[in-house]
Amino acid sequence: MTQDRNPHLNFHDVIILGAGAAGLMCAAVAGQRGRKVLLLEQSRYPGEKIRISGGGRCNFTNLHTSPANFLSDNPRFCNSALNGYTQSDFIALVESYGIAYHEKTRGQLFCDGSSRQIIEMLLEECGKAGVQLRLGARVAAIAKNENGFAVVADQGEHRCRSLVVATGGPSIPKMGSSGFGYKIAEQFGLKIVPPRAALVPLTFDAALLAQFKDLSGVSVDAVVSRGKISFDEALLFTHRGLSGPAILQISSYWRDGDDIIVDMAPGIDVLAGLKRLRGDHPRQEMATALAGFLPKRLARTIADVTGGPERIADFSDMHLLNVAAAVKQWRVRPNWTEGYRTAEVTLGGVDTSGLSSKTFETRSVPGLHFIGEVVDVTGHLGGFNFQWAWSSGYAAGRHV
Repeated sequence: MTQDRNPHLNFHDVIILGAGAAGLMCAAVAGQRGRKVLLLEQSRYPGEKIRISGGGRCNFTNLHTSPANFLSDNPRFCNSALNGYTQSDFIALVESYGIAYHEKTRGQLFCDGSSRQIIEMLLEECGKAGVQLRLGARVAAIAKNENGFAVVADQGEHRCRSLVVATGGPSIPKMGSSGFGYKIAEQFGLKIVPPRAALVPLTFDAALLAQFKDLSGVSVDAVVSRGKISFDEALLFTHRGLSGPAILQISSYWRDGDDIIVDMAPGIDVLAGLKRLRGDHPRQEMATALAGFLPKRLARTIADVTGGPERIADFSDMHLLNVAAAVKQWRVRPNWTEGYRTAEVTLGGVDTSGLSSKTFETRSVPGLHFIGEVVDVTGHLGGFNFQWAWSSGYAAGRHV
């Protein structure tokens, strides 16, 4: 490791690795407390995941954020941070910058304009706090010493009292994300909850793809369940399998070998409807009958899969029950997910048992903090993961 000729030139109170949502928030809060902060980002631009989120409008929080919206091996770990910096606190910050926003659905808040407004707001907060931001900075090595930490990057060596890792998870690698934060954690002896893609489309095997090949692009409101967990949102058939909000949500709970149960006509008694049609329109084909409850292409596929007589009049009660079950209780086993390439977030990460829930400092290495997606806390779809970034970043920023 190279030695600085004048170590004071490259000494900071805090170095933060990663200028994403959590890192930017942490930097601004720490800087506003008078800390000398250096923010290192390997990409050429800060806040890239913020930029692409919400179709470019950034679903920056959710009005209904609570600990129940998060997954972790320690479900209570998120309570302190979420209570310490709430969705109302971030909304107040957004409003102070005059950023117009709207509620799209289910408490999800989006910018009226561009997600870049959120990035610019956070950069201005950092600027007012005197934060130094260095982009395109790749970290080669990190070491602990008696005064804190030494961080060797391709732009030089930097030293600090506190080091904050806000590097995210490996989801959406085209944005420059990776598992680098896990390597840092392992270097310092922290445990990792095995990471996996979350909020991600599910894929079919070849047999299922052949069966549903004509449904790509068809969307339907559905209730999707895995065990006792269920989500009632839109479902989308794709050329790979299933996507849409309901599928992204259940993907965080799905495991290899699990079935999911899909109700493609929530709130509708399909069996009673089919029996009524059998009496009122006996000459109808099943596909025509099902089209009263489902999109035509989906109705045709279910009719083909379930088989039966030409006319609905000739369907027995038992056969109608089977058709209704194919609509209301479709049991399907995905073969995998689309992986990190399309996953919105990463499940798992740095084990929270090694972190303080109030400061995010590691219990075994004083001065070392982990925040945001790199930690084993993952939110539901709908702005919850950004709120976790703001809340965890704020908590660490208050204590570094």
